[in-house]
Amino acid sequence: MLAAPDPGRCVPAANADRPEVAITMTTLLTVTADDFGLSTSVNAAVEAAFRDGILTSTSLMVGAPCASDAVARARRLDGLKTGLHLVLISGSPSAEPERIPALLDDRGRFPDAMGRTGVSYFFRRSVRRQLKIEIRAQFEAYAATGLELDHVDVHRHFHLHPTIADLMLRIGSDYGLRAVRLPREPRLRPARGANRSTLPPTGTPAYVKPWLNLLRRRLERSGIRHNDHMLGLSSTGRMTESTVLHLFDHLPSGATELYFHPALTSGSEVSADMSGYRHYEEYQTLTSPRVKEKLDGLEAIRLGSYSEA
Repeated sequence: MLAAPDPGRCVPAANADRPEVAITMTTLLTVTADDFGLSTSVNAAVEAAFRDGILTSTSLMVGAPCASDAVARARRLDGLKTGLHLVLISGSPSAEPERIPALLDDRGRFPDAMGRTGVSYFFRRSVRRQLKIEIRAQFEAYAATGLELDHVDVHRHFHLHPTIADLMLRIGSDYGLRAVRLPREPRLRPARGANRSTLPPTGTPAYVKPWLNLLRRRLERSGIRHNDHMLGLSSTGRMTESTVLHLFDHLPSGATELYFHPALTSGSEVSADMSGYRHYEEYQTLTSPRVKEKLDGLEAIRLGSYSEA
């Protein structure tokens, strides 16, 4: 078992829809860890989950306290696919604060309130100009790492916001953007003969579906690859071994992502706004011999990444 990282090294950050999916084996499974760079606890868990577990990809927060440590680890992990985790809510900026004052709160951070922030992004032209500066700064910071850009996703899936999606696609085209996460979780039906009570809750809320459909159409018009399904949204922060083992029995066909937040510590020890997250259990799930054995037994599944979708 890995020892917990020295907390003194870095300071963790503060805080068209379709009908139910017919259940068959999927052909491509991407296993992703978000928040790479948030803390050494997260970074060490990502490294171990790739070396010793089923993890295939991760998403880097370029403005997070331990981004440099994350980049150093990624450079030595041959085969780990890395992408950009754009942060435009509940996080620190990459652009100089004096260039984007309308995006920041009195702490010099992006605010936590998505609703009010989203309205500002949509209606205020001056805010949109500053948002463009920040998104480009994050793409530029990622490019400076020298890591290949496998995909882009956005903290708290804020790219469902049409303004953010538009800027992400336009600016990303200058940096080799080729794949984007589509946070669409199907409502799974049990496989024939399976017990419905063992299936974890899944499904996309109805109010999100129009924004998902809009994002999907934009991605496809732009020639950007995306996953068909994403599992773990309804169990965010709680992707335990039993949950994942049950999901393996009900995987939909197509390109599917399993979505995790692993760390060697949990909850508010990782970030103040993640007090209910079971990060360490998610790390244990990714490195579980039972999970790996079951996945190895699913012969029709190929592990991969977003850019192969």
